Amino acid sequence: MKSQKIIYWSASILFSVWMLANAYAYLTSDRAKQLCDHFGFPDYFRIELAVAKIMGVIVVLVPTINGRWKEWAYAGFVITMISGFIAHLASGDSLVTASSAILALALLLTSYITYSNLKNNKK
Repeated sequence: MKSQKIIYWSASILFSVWMLANAYAYLTSDRAKQLCDHFGFPDYFRIELAVAKIMGVIVVLVPTINGRWKEWAYAGFVITMISGFIAHLASGDSLVTASSAILALALLLTSYITYSNLKNNKK
């Protein structure tokens, strides 16, 4: 049980820091604007993604938030990571560049699986 908590918090914090850094870049960086243009996304979409990522991180990290909200946050992040992977490939980026989304997805799934295990062991 203790090792599950360590894995959960490690994966969750790493993923969350990654998403917060990404959200910050979406809000402040010209490079992030160029990347969204490269993907063919409208400019407002990067703002929506940044806000959604910040909200999702809060939901994932706050222990007192209802499990249903966490499930939705995890689902939203899964869709975002898969969509990011596809956007990179569809825009002509290399598999190496696109693989960052898969790495983030792996951290997210680790967080989700250990979260589910911990939640089920409490029952």
